[in-house]
Amino acid sequence: MAVTLAFDVYGTLIDTHGVIAALEKYVGDKATEFSATWRDKQLEYSFRRGLMQNYENFAHCTRNALDYTSAYYKTALGQNDKEALLDVYKVLPAFDDVKEGLARAQNSGFRMFAFSNGSAEAVEMLLNNSGIREFFMGVVSVDEMKSYKPNPAVYSHFLRRAGAVGSEAWLISSNSFDVIGAVSSGMRAAWVKRSADAVFDPWGIEPTVTVHSLLNLTEQVIQERKKSESSLS
Repeated sequence: MAVTLAFDVYGTLIDTHGVIAALEKYVGDKATEFSATWRDKQLEYSFRRGLMQNYENFAHCTRNALDYTSAYYKTALGQNDKEALLDVYKVLPAFDDVKEGLARAQNSGFRMFAFSNGSAEAVEMLLNNSGIREFFMGVVSVDEMKSYKPNPAVYSHFLRRAGAVGSEAWLISSNSFDVIGAVSSGMRAAWVKRSADAVFDPWGIEPTVTVHSLLNLTEQVIQERKKSESSLS
């Protein structure tokens, strides 16, 4: 069976800090810090809604997180300003290594899907705007389950939708919570360490491989598969 790769989107393929340039117009030199807080709250709100079983889609979490961050930094963002920033979030850029990394994976015969906390509509827009939609067989959204990663049911849902089994399916993500969730659910996982300062959560559950760029992903997955095959022979 061909290896299936499930690519996380926000923070892995798409640079969520691509909004910093737009933020500078509103919050000046606080833009980088503001962006980080916005992203942290966005994820926190998705986790909380998943646990509470009080689902709203990822765009709703993003909007709530922006409201919180604006209040936290005591900015003078009006509703029109917030709408403008939310519109930027819909067209964020891909990281520089993404297109070539995906092309290498596709050329190696992997089955590739986008797998995201975002709605299918939002993810399709991002992938199309960044010119990488063509690499994927489909988009699998947690919106179909009305929950969020790292709920184990979400990873099981991906495997059903992709027609894959855990031993031949990999999650590719820069988010350690996502990697841990996938491994705990029986998948393999590659952690994309996009920053030298990034720290993997010390839970004793490790990624199958760690890569610093998607340009190295294909080689690492192939090597790991060969090791697995040799251990079975």
